[in-house]
Amino acid sequence: QVRLVESGGGLVQAGGSLRLSCAVSGSIFSINAMGWYRQAPGKQRELVAGITSGGNTNYADSVKGRFTISRGNAKNPVTLQMNNLKPEDTAVYYCNADLRPTISSRNLAVWGQGTLVTVSS
Repeated sequence: QVRLVESGGGLVQAGGSLRLSCAVSGSIFSINAMGWYRQAPGKQRELVAGITSGGNTNYADSVKGRFTISRGNAKNPVTLQMNNLKPEDTAVYYCNADLRPTISSRNLAVWGQGTLVTVSS
């Protein structure tokens, strides 16, 4: 069974930086698009940044110029570098992958458990 595990969250002061990583466990044939989402208390989950297998990226307007999503290696396929953090960035951040476990399987959308990012003012 494929699992995603996020790490790198924590408490940081406004203006600080954090780097989130997403580790993959289990056998995977291929990974297509990946993304980072976040959910703040009382709000809906929203896309923060996404990246395709070809390296094309997209960002929420609120994080453009501050966050950078990157593809990594097979075990840690995506990271999110977050700079100049603001209190409104406080949320649980989730890693998401559109992947194919085996050559004969369909694409699946897999989510991690989330990592909490808290930005103090």
